[in-house]
Amino acid sequence: MDTDIQRCFRSKTVFLTGATGFLGKVVIEKLLRTTEVKRIYVLIRPKRGVEITDRVITWSKDAVFELLLKSKPEALQRVCPIAGDCLDFDLGISENDRRLLASEVQIVIHGAATVRFNEPLHTALAINTRATQLMIQLAKEMRQLQAFVHISTAFSNCVIYNIKENFYPEHLNCSADKVLAMAELVSDELLDNMEQALLGSFPNTYTYTKALAEDVILKEAVGLPLCIFRPAVIIAAHKEPISGWIDNMYGPMAILFGVARGVLRIATIDHHAEASLVPVDYCANLTLACTWKTIDEGSGMEAQETPVIYQLAPIEQNKITHGEFIRHALDGRTNCPLTKMIWYPFIHCITVPWLFPLAAFFYHTLPAYFFDLALCLSGRKPRLVKVYQKIHKTLGILGPFACKSWRFDMRNTDRLRQLMSEEDRRIYYFDMARLNWKAYFLQALCGMRQFLGNEPPTPESIARGKKLIRRLKLLHHILQAVLCLVALLALWSVVRILV
Repeated sequence: MDTDIQRCFRSKTVFLTGATGFLGKVVIEKLLRTTEVKRIYVLIRPKRGVEITDRVITWSKDAVFELLLKSKPEALQRVCPIAGDCLDFDLGISENDRRLLASEVQIVIHGAATVRFNEPLHTALAINTRATQLMIQLAKEMRQLQAFVHISTAFSNCVIYNIKENFYPEHLNCSADKVLAMAELVSDELLDNMEQALLGSFPNTYTYTKALAEDVILKEAVGLPLCIFRPAVIIAAHKEPISGWIDNMYGPMAILFGVARGVLRIATIDHHAEASLVPVDYCANLTLACTWKTIDEGSGMEAQETPVIYQLAPIEQNKITHGEFIRHALDGRTNCPLTKMIWYPFIHCITVPWLFPLAAFFYHTLPAYFFDLALCLSGRKPRLVKVYQKIHKTLGILGPFACKSWRFDMRNTDRLRQLMSEEDRRIYYFDMARLNWKAYFLQALCGMRQFLGNEPPTPESIARGKKLIRRLKLLHHILQAVLCLVALLALWSVVRILV
């Protein structure tokens, strides 16, 4: 017998943007595996020389769909690509496809976004803000629309540190409609030059344009059965579809991978600051759950003054600090080490801004020059110095989020979970109180090794990794001893001179 959420999606037609992204793939997989959804239209950007249908066909080889295809081999046939591009003024959707969507779609899940913190303002504005406005306009044409879920971010209002499930238009220097109107009048270059003035207290174009998107919804989505989902930083899967699955190196997982490779050794991270992390499967489940709630409320949603907002982040009773996050990661380095490391994995965290460039020179840049010199002498192309330049730039962008703590109110999310049946809570789990962080990060490290490091989870491969890490650990301690000896000799020489 179907659960409430399964019944909600049975025979429904869904339109999903952001389908090729990290969360989008997990949402599609969960929908197809646990419900009898009729069809999923996905907006896919055309690529030169590659048909959009071919991009969906390649999913059959993606590990994220392996569990689904074992139980439902024909499941991906229910996924129908729609050519489009969120950068375009009309979303790049043809008139025929637009009429198709308007006549068939009952559920919209808008998850398309650029998550690069340093994206040029004109690009971030087009994808994150204007595309949301265009999606709302399209939704108003959908004659059977029952739910519109906008996937935002818990950091869309990161200029404050205690964030409730409310709208915060007062933090914008200029309203979304004015910014969008101005963007049509000026060149991309001029708009980018205005970034500092427009952003105000926002740390980057990502959070700013996501805040603008929420302002668009507040003012233009009146009458639509719409809700907003704000996840914190999305990281590897906890349970489904594969424990530890991840396909990108953004944010915390990039730091973990850099440490695991022995590349990243110093970073601007406050051990005591709270890490706002949520597994991707929890986010996919809450996306489907708040869709069900929006449909269940039906016409009652139209009577509400503003859309309901659902936030997902670690709760106070089961929070995790950046220090604990790093310790869990380092504790697991000997269980599933990579077979390709340049040094023994370790990391030192500092919070003094002026100290980082000095420490980075000795921990990163100087060793990189020696490493590249060795590559040159062996006839290979030097690369590590350039890698560290990119790493330092990325750390500078992530710094504000690794040294501060935010608190997120989740009353609507908690109320939603309480309204779900016991079976729905089991299938579509997102209870952050039950997450064992230590066990989770052990699984995440193994997933990172397999899906980012492209190393098989075989006993032979893990044995090679363990052998390498033992050798690198010995070299690491020998180097530490040599450096300490040199420092003592230098100190002794100075003392003798002074005496």
